[in-house]
Amino acid sequence: MRAWLALCLLAATASAHADTLRIGSKRFTESYILGEVLRQTVEGKAPVEHRPGLGNTGIVFAALKAGAIDLYPEYTGTIAKEILKVEGHPTLADLNEALAPQGLGVAVRLGFNNTYALAMREDRARALGIRTLSDLAQHPGLKLGLSQEFIGRADGWPGLKAAYRLPYATPSGLDHGLAYEAIAAGRIDVMDVYSTDAKIERYQLRVLEDDRGYFPRYDAVLLYRLDVPKRFPEAWRALENLEGRIDERRMIRMNALAELEGKSFAQAAALMDSDAKPAGRAKRKFLDVLFGPDFWRLTGEHLLLVFASLAASIAVGVPLGVLGAKAPKTEAVIFGVVGIVQTIPSLALLAFLIALLGTIGTAPALSALFLYALLPIVRNTCAGLVGIPRGMRQAAMALGLSTRDRMLLVEVPLALPSILAGINTSAVINVGTATIAAFIGAGGYGERIASGLALNDNSTLLAGAIPAAALALLIQGAFALFERRLAWVARGR
Repeated sequence: MRAWLALCLLAATASAHADTLRIGSKRFTESYILGEVLRQTVEGKAPVEHRPGLGNTGIVFAALKAGAIDLYPEYTGTIAKEILKVEGHPTLADLNEALAPQGLGVAVRLGFNNTYALAMREDRARALGIRTLSDLAQHPGLKLGLSQEFIGRADGWPGLKAAYRLPYATPSGLDHGLAYEAIAAGRIDVMDVYSTDAKIERYQLRVLEDDRGYFPRYDAVLLYRLDVPKRFPEAWRALENLEGRIDERRMIRMNALAELEGKSFAQAAALMDSDAKPAGRAKRKFLDVLFGPDFWRLTGEHLLLVFASLAASIAVGVPLGVLGAKAPKTEAVIFGVVGIVQTIPSLALLAFLIALLGTIGTAPALSALFLYALLPIVRNTCAGLVGIPRGMRQAAMALGLSTRDRMLLVEVPLALPSILAGINTSAVINVGTATIAAFIGAGGYGERIASGLALNDNSTLLAGAIPAAALALLIQGAFALFERRLAWVARGR
């Protein structure tokens, strides 16, 4: 049954987007902005949709291979080292030859190289005499704050540590946006940066010289499905006109518009050709962000994720709870299976479901939320039925009621408060867990949380977190009122 529902969701999604150019982006400022640049470039030339903040390279590339998106901005070094895992410095032709068997290609050099680097606060680096990456080996006591992706990438920390023989243990991952605040406060000494980061100058960081030439070039390009030029010829011609139009200065300027001047990603992208000087940091007003033009869209997406998955969980969880109560031998198996699901980290489960379903977005998000919501419903249904006094069961049998009637007319009504408590718990859990779904393009309030993390902007973060918390409180309050109403009706009888 679940497989059939997943197939229906996939078919509906494929049908709805059959003629839409779907652009993806990763979860950091520059990728958000480039995704908007691409969307605005083809707008009016083809139906277009931007799915922002799809997580790390692994998730967005899996989405591209599965056909959930058609193209996204990527970097040649990432394609070579992280995706294809090839050595040396392959050309664009080499990359295209390696990607062709997967139905993918690389095109349109946007015009800038955004290489990885390590950076320190200028005053700290000057005091220790650190200018190059090799110099780090002489200071084993420094504290590193590296992003999760950099730690795990083949062209990131493991290879860098070996190439320079750095005497540091692998640190715990730190969100890239938060690392800037940490290094400014002196809580870390070294962080990974992108060479086009707008905050390098603002936080007065020294980018350490890669004196052994470890990092390859990371030229910004489009990674696309080979059928895109044929499906969207006019849009593709417009994208090809972006060749060489975004140099490093222009990219840094757009990043600064979003991170330092309070512009949205779309506004920053729209000012790609602007040469205006930075106007200084503008703080985003919380109420303006909270009730921004995307509020009702995000609310609708979040409600869909929460209640569609909850309905499926009720439809499956209540019967499983009844089965566990009526057939005690199955109880351990049922609780074992639904309990194991709760121990799987949400992002790991989402990644597994993306691979299983072959798509990103709503389908894997609903599947994950459905699985997470099962345990409280199953457990409370089983506990409510098992806890019915034996005398009540015997009284129902004495009345000559059939097994079915005893269940529907006596046992389920008596167990209803416990069942509702389980549903309430699952609903509240789903509201919070649904924010993670934004990392795979399912939308909801988590979209703002992801953007806020990328920008290190508290107003944007809170504009996503507070509505989610308010929704959880509303659901809890609604269940409390409903339970009181049921109790009043029961006393009236």
